[in-house]
Amino acid sequence: MPEAQKKSAEAAAKAEYAHKSKIGGQALVEGIMMKGAFRGAMACRLPNGEIDLETWDIPTKFVTDPKTGKPKPVQPWYRKTPLVRGCVNFVTSMIDAYRCMMKSAEKQMDEELDDYCLWKKKEKIDKLSEEEKKEKFTEWFFAYDEKQYQKKQKDSKEPLAPYEKPDDEAAARRYAYLEKASEHYEVEEPSKFGQWLDEKLGDEIFNILMVLVMVLSIALCFGLFLYLPRWVVSWIRPLTESRIIRSCAEGVVKMALFIGYMALTGLMKSIRRTYEFHGAEHKTIACHEAGLPLTVENVRKQSRFHPRCGTSFIFLVLIISIFVGCFNPFDVTWQRVAFSTLLLPLVMGISYELIRIAGRSDNTFTRILSAPGLWVQRITTKEPDDEQIQCAITAITPCIPESLEDDAW
Repeated sequence: MPEAQKKSAEAAAKAEYAHKSKIGGQALVEGIMMKGAFRGAMACRLPNGEIDLETWDIPTKFVTDPKTGKPKPVQPWYRKTPLVRGCVNFVTSMIDAYRCMMKSAEKQMDEELDDYCLWKKKEKIDKLSEEEKKEKFTEWFFAYDEKQYQKKQKDSKEPLAPYEKPDDEAAARRYAYLEKASEHYEVEEPSKFGQWLDEKLGDEIFNILMVLVMVLSIALCFGLFLYLPRWVVSWIRPLTESRIIRSCAEGVVKMALFIGYMALTGLMKSIRRTYEFHGAEHKTIACHEAGLPLTVENVRKQSRFHPRCGTSFIFLVLIISIFVGCFNPFDVTWQRVAFSTLLLPLVMGISYELIRIAGRSDNTFTRILSAPGLWVQRITTKEPDDEQIQCAITAITPCIPESLEDDAW
């Protein structure tokens, strides 16, 4: 086949299969969560380098299509009604994101790996020969395994089976695993306070800390993006003489705080890696929408920017809040905050409808609409490596339905 005809055939195939997918995603701690029409999935890179995949079905009601006689999915009214569906989807997405974020963080915690790294550092094992390392490890592993058994026996309500000491082969397998897993694993010596909390609260400490982090995060967002901008503007008298000017000034402060917050947190190593997974998520969805096979090579070529990104949604919320804020009749800061909070569902509803339009169509209006969010994504997404792309491919694959009609907006 001539080269020109080959390229024409490839372009035709791409045009035939290209579509706007409804699959969305979320970057996690060393992983990615994806949600499709009927199934969700999360793929996380474990400390040992393996990819852990979890999938779950999304409850869906089906009815028989009178024209085709085939079952078709039916959504409840609150997921179909404009403005209402935006708030519902935002809340459910936040719940799913929080649940998966906590799970992904737990997957990165390995008590045995922590203890091994601390022991390795304390005993200066790296200075020994390979034979000496294995010999030292076997001694440590046998003592550690017995200690873990005693701990389980103490915590168990029912008597356990008699303890069986592992053999040298089991110790060798464990050594190989822990050595590989510890290559890029960082652990710090726990403080006395941390040890005390672990003794008193045990496994519950993680759940308590995560709830505390969530509460503090909500309080921080409320203070930074709802209260602080209005408080700052209230001190600049010329900006408070007009509702329109005041709302625009508050909006500018909110956007500056949002961009600054994202940029500063991106300097942290852990957050930057999350931004890289964010980029992998976008690239993989773009590859799927282009109708290309989901390979690392194909995904790598795609853009890391996507109009349906959560970053774009939040930035749209900030922009729409400026227009809605023009109707805020109050001058006192706390009253303006309360009124804005009451109008937040409306703002989110409008923003969601606009992000749907941007995700479904490609024209001058949607390009203008998407431009601010795509610009901010230069901060919140980074180019991923091949391992992160593999994670994204693993996460999206179970979420693609058999029929692309079920996946289209």
